Amino acid sequence: MTRWAIGLMSGTSLDGADAALLNGDGSRVHAFGACAYREYSDGERKVFRAAMRRAAETPTSELRRQPEMFASEATLSADIHAELIERLLAQDAAETPELIGFHGQTLIHRPEEGFTLQIGDAARLAKRVNVPVVYDLRLNDMAQGGQGAPLAPFYHFALARMMEADAPVAFLNIGGVANVTWVDPRATAPEAPGALLAFDTGPGNALLNDLIGARTGAAWDTDGAAAAAGRVDDGALKQLLDNAYFEATPPKSLDRGDFPKAPELMRSLGLQDAAATLTAFTAASIERAQDHFKIPVSRWLVCGGGRHNPQMMRMLSERLSAPVEPVEAVGFNGDMIEAQAFAHLALRSNACLPLSAPATTGVRAPATGGRLSTP
Repeated sequence: MTRWAIGLMSGTSLDGADAALLNGDGSRVHAFGACAYREYSDGERKVFRAAMRRAAETPTSELRRQPEMFASEATLSADIHAELIERLLAQDAAETPELIGFHGQTLIHRPEEGFTLQIGDAARLAKRVNVPVVYDLRLNDMAQGGQGAPLAPFYHFALARMMEADAPVAFLNIGGVANVTWVDPRATAPEAPGALLAFDTGPGNALLNDLIGARTGAAWDTDGAAAAAGRVDDGALKQLLDNAYFEATPPKSLDRGDFPKAPELMRSLGLQDAAATLTAFTAASIERAQDHFKIPVSRWLVCGGGRHNPQMMRMLSERLSAPVEPVEAVGFNGDMIEAQAFAHLALRSNACLPLSAPATTGVRAPATGGRLSTP
């Protein structure tokens, strides 16, 4: 049975929150509905950045013991998303959602310690919008030995089937952290052996956004202008790429703070050269990712904020071995893929279907997940 669901996503790049309506049955996507975006205010961004810093400085044992430590930030996240849902439904009143997939705002991700923290008061959100909310979609995966990320690959499989791909394709999401899904659409199901390979490739936009924010006060490098005007510092890039993570066998995942050497290396560079170098770092780490593919892909389909950066897309086209295109080339909305993924995952959770598999998160066996909060 098909249902309408809303997916919500707010990434580590801290630009804002996305919401998207999707119709499906948990296996296949049947239709897309309205989408909405709400940019974080400077004050909200400051609150979440401070919470990220506090989480990074707090031992995992203490974070586990004190789940209420970020209660006010969780309330803020819920209220932002409730406002966003109200805006979304005002656009598309004809569709009545039966479920919401709520990702929350990631503060810290420590897969090596079996811990991840996404904040957002799901009960408050369900009550405010009067729709059941599926949340904590990562926790069961981590309890079963997985890294809890990335979770979008099962949705990428559904999209590859929807576009009737007949050869492996790569979905590349460039958010705060970049991640890739290698998809073989000829497989019988996303959890089938050989259907998927997914992992975080390295930095996405977070390092670049932080640099631009610190030096100019802007939220990001608009149109890649700073990077386009600069020159890549090859020495600094080589040092950034000297990281065991890139050689590690996937599945594997990262936190946005896992490259602490980057800000230090950028201090000696001017803004434009630093922006060019960090953009090249993202592109070069994605280039290395393709070494892990079992079969070369026929095309790269890029979603997330990074695809709006012409310099990023140019560097990727120069480095990757297959055509690089935004997902709009095949009729999808690249700004909303992640939000739509959480609608799809909510439907899968409700149907008790797996959300992850050994080749996507390293979990021991295909794992279901999610908790339900009703109004």
